[in-house]
Amino acid sequence: MEGKRQAKIARLLQKELSEIFRRQTAALGGVIVSVSAVRVSPDLSIAKAYLSIFPADKSAAILENIKKQSKTVRYELAQAVKQTLRKCPDLQFYLDDSLDYIENIDRLLGPRKENGEETTED
Repeated sequence: MEGKRQAKIARLLQKELSEIFRRQTAALGGVIVSVSAVRVSPDLSIAKAYLSIFPADKSAAILENIKKQSKTVRYELAQAVKQTLRKCPDLQFYLDDSLDYIENIDRLLGPRKENGEETTED
């Protein structure tokens, strides 16, 4: 169970990481990186950031680039939160595919179209 302090720090890290990625991706054009969730370990030493990347076909390449640049991202994050946190946690980045999963479920459960008409099974 996540404590109040962990949740507060996770929200702070999510907000600051979102701002960092917004600034970095503004130069790329046509790419959006959003931080969907941040999970912080109980000792506050590791933060797992879950990223949603649009367009999805570029997500693997962009995630690898972010992982390579994680030290730079951590430094920028440390500068942003230095008034709140004494030590910036190590960052681990993961691809958040929950939106793709939800879309797939909706597609599977949605009404089927036959000859241009929607049909539902009774």
